[in-house]
Amino acid sequence: MNFHSIITNFIIQAPPFLLAISCHEAAHGWMADRLGDDTARMLGRVTLNPIKHLDPMGTLVFFLTMATMSIGFGWARPVPVTSRKFLNPRRDWLWVALAGPAANLILAVFSAVALHTMTRFVTPSALASRGNIIVPVALMLKMSVYINVLLAIFNLLPVYPLDGSHVVEGLLPVRQAMHFSRLKPYGFFILLALIFTGFINKILFPVVFLVTRVLAV
Repeated sequence: MNFHSIITNFIIQAPPFLLAISCHEAAHGWMADRLGDDTARMLGRVTLNPIKHLDPMGTLVFFLTMATMSIGFGWARPVPVTSRKFLNPRRDWLWVALAGPAANLILAVFSAVALHTMTRFVTPSALASRGNIIVPVALMLKMSVYINVLLAIFNLLPVYPLDGSHVVEGLLPVRQAMHFSRLKPYGFFILLALIFTGFINKILFPVVFLVTRVLAV
């Protein structure tokens, strides 16, 4: 990729990426606050301000993947949760974990609706006119659909430290949940194994592309 392509990709991908991770983390914090844990709110994490959520390494990975693979992928700092403040920790953790992916799916749907509405009423002459912002905005909305669907589905994988692991803990009986939680120290290595063995490419991405195509076609 040349420098011009990298800058163009950054302009198209950065806004939806920042909004997606901000909505994801803010949703975790908002749900935790609703269920009695005000930790995230007291730390200023129940906000759409991306500066509050950016993780240095996750941001660096986003730039590197965007420059080398054309599609950026990264992560934000996890919202801190104090489960002892919950009335029902197992149940409430489940709802907090689901809030992030749910926020991304809602944002993906809104982006798709906005994209369809825009393209429906845009004339060919408007698309061909020089200096209009319709095309880049449409590309941002399409990228927003993809990024949010990817974040939602990826985070629902039942692997620590992803949200799906807390969903599984909340759904399993207590005894089985305790056995499952023993995988926590190995979660990162399991996740790496899934990536390097091709699971993410062969199983996850086809699902992401299918959902994205249904929403943004």
